[in-house]
Amino acid sequence: MTQHRINTGDHPPIKQYPRRLPLARREEADNLVKEMVDNGIIEESSGPWASPIVLVKKKDGSTRFCVDYRKLNEITKKDSYPLPRIDDTLDALNGSQWFTTLELKSGYWQIEIRPEDREKTAFTTGQGLWQFKVMPFGLCNAPATFERLMETVLRGLSSEACLVYLDDIIIVERTFEEHLNNLRKVFQRLQKANLKLNPKKCRFFQREVAYLGHVISAEGVKTDSEKIKAVVDWPRPDKIHDLRSFLGLCTYYRRFVKNFSTIARPLHKLTKAKSNFNWTDECEKSFNSLKQALTSSPILTYPRTDKDFILDTDASNEGIGAVLSQNTGNEERVIAYFSKSLGKPERNYCVTRKELLAIVKSIEHFHHYLYGRKFLLRTDHASLRWLLNFNLKARYLAGSKDFRSMISKSSIEKGPLTETQMPSPEGLVKNAANSAPMPRKSSEWRETFP
Repeated sequence: MTQHRINTGDHPPIKQYPRRLPLARREEADNLVKEMVDNGIIEESSGPWASPIVLVKKKDGSTRFCVDYRKLNEITKKDSYPLPRIDDTLDALNGSQWFTTLELKSGYWQIEIRPEDREKTAFTTGQGLWQFKVMPFGLCNAPATFERLMETVLRGLSSEACLVYLDDIIIVERTFEEHLNNLRKVFQRLQKANLKLNPKKCRFFQREVAYLGHVISAEGVKTDSEKIKAVVDWPRPDKIHDLRSFLGLCTYYRRFVKNFSTIARPLHKLTKAKSNFNWTDECEKSFNSLKQALTSSPILTYPRTDKDFILDTDASNEGIGAVLSQNTGNEERVIAYFSKSLGKPERNYCVTRKELLAIVKSIEHFHHYLYGRKFLLRTDHASLRWLLNFNLKARYLAGSKDFRSMISKSSIEKGPLTETQMPSPEGLVKNAANSAPMPRKSSEWRETFP
């Protein structure tokens, strides 16, 4: 249905010499090459291109055959076809009761390489030169080609029925009958495109499924216990590369963690250190606190367009943060957390400026939820209740009663709310805004709500 193209323009061919393999792994590499030849994945090459191979051990002990295409990727014209945002995909699952996840069998290998570009994928193990007939891993434009194919195949099916991220497909619906009908439509599309599934990786008619590193259910979204186990079992890093890998995994789930930036601040500072890697007691505390926060993270609810959003903001000397939530029935449930560490100049702001900065950055972060809608803004800083020139209600929460104080307070009892509606004066907000300007996006609010 589609072919992958490698557009290198008029750049001359790149030839790299093979890397020496350990004697113990040469036979393994030869067996993998023979297996791919027998399965029609590769063929002999006589072209001028060549890239070295890399053998990578999988978790199950088997070996993944990879080719180092970094030099080829540098000269390849990039395909800008976008991948879906994972958070947008998760938001679209609101209201679903039944879930089915499908995964293609060796998805990349189901897409052919354009014949005139096959020689560019050539590799050598030291014995012979081979090229791929199908799309291998490691090519810079492979994800774009694959996503374009999947979205073309499933085009016409609404996001309420089916969502796709590369080779991971999720089918959803409110009732079993509708879910079965959606599943039938997806199967028909895949069959027409001659795409094959991996039955061992598919899950049918589930109330709860793992998808894109999260666990999805009608109740909401939570972290995947298998992924979190990798965080919990992570040994103390002894070099910056390992620390960055740990932080990268944790950051993927930062929307689940209150005060993430504040907790992780000592570790982020260590990655930027110009001196030797110095693991302090503060780093150890931050390392363990992140593990604890992820293991006790809440179930986040799906955003609903028929409910008003509630944005709680707060600031401390070290950072700012916010909680986006909605009332669902008799309780208020969290949609996502946001936090940001303050830089040195920002830490010198007065309290009012910090609190205003928290509001500005939080609205900017949750812009895609809040723009064009009325929402309730709650802050424990009384002076900012005059923000009535925006399409929001500014509600003051007394500090001793602020049940969502996220940074500077630990456990505070929720108290009654007192709403104040006053005309918008020229006073405090104007002065604060002059010294801590709103970002460009803030102008859109005034244009939309004159």
